[in-house]
Amino acid sequence: MDSPAPRVFVSYSHDSQAHKDWVLKLATRLVANGVDVILDQWDLSLGGDLPRFMEAGLVGANRILAVCTSAYTEKANMGSGGVGYEKMILTAQLMQDTSSERIIPVVRDNEAKPPVPTFLASKVYVDFRDDAIYESSYAELVREIHGHKIRPRPRLGTDPFAVAPATVSPQISFSAERYVSPALTGTVVFDYSNNNGRYVVGSGDMAFETAWSGGSSVSIHAYSDPPSIRAIALAVLLPPERSGSPRQRRTPDCVRRARAARLLPLNRARVLCGRISGIRGRRRSRSRAVCRSDRRHFGRL
Repeated sequence: MDSPAPRVFVSYSHDSQAHKDWVLKLATRLVANGVDVILDQWDLSLGGDLPRFMEAGLVGANRILAVCTSAYTEKANMGSGGVGYEKMILTAQLMQDTSSERIIPVVRDNEAKPPVPTFLASKVYVDFRDDAIYESSYAELVREIHGHKIRPRPRLGTDPFAVAPATVSPQISFSAERYVSPALTGTVVFDYSNNNGRYVVGSGDMAFETAWSGGSSVSIHAYSDPPSIRAIALAVLLPPERSGSPRQRRTPDCVRRARAARLLPLNRARVLCGRISGIRGRRRSRSRAVCRSDRRHFGRL
């Protein structure tokens, strides 16, 4: 039997028609992603009882989205208008359970510090102020509502020292788990002559299983063989400017294994941006690669 959809009440201030439209767009997309949203724009009719609507929505919802614009924050702190009335109800609920995580502050058009009302200052918020990272913020929000983390907690392994005798060296794992870096950015060093040349960066929906092999002393081969890699784009550097820094070509040269040029629709893809900063190889020894990476999530739900 399917579990009931999470029920969410949206608390916001009517700052402008543009802001009301933004809230409506967010709520509509949440409904499309399986969230039962309570919103005055479609649940409250002309002549309806506004205080009763607020009380029923705030009490009956599983989670509360508080869209914290600068106007919302000011009204909540002053206790004025409908925002002040909703704040009064939410504050009473928080007094009964200070550890409650029902309220999710959603920050929008707000440069105040802190960008949330005083009664929500202890809550972790999701930031929607930068439209360039809207998709990443939305993915974080909808996953939180459904109880799924973007960065899931890894499975706890066994103690490598637990079963080893005191006089015997511990059995430290040399399995494929060595070739995983769950961080979203940073530098990794790995031996591409091991683990069939595979190395995983990221975790969850943002995990990329990369594949490598040796080229020459100054080159390395990257492959799109793993299922998580759809295509590889080579960002070619243009000649340096007067400052001495190389300029990156705006349009990447997207290639598959055979290096046939093909454009990749990046607006609907998860992208791993990496730079090979060093290759070390020795005779009768194994080669290592140093890769700096920067990952951004552009996926659409």
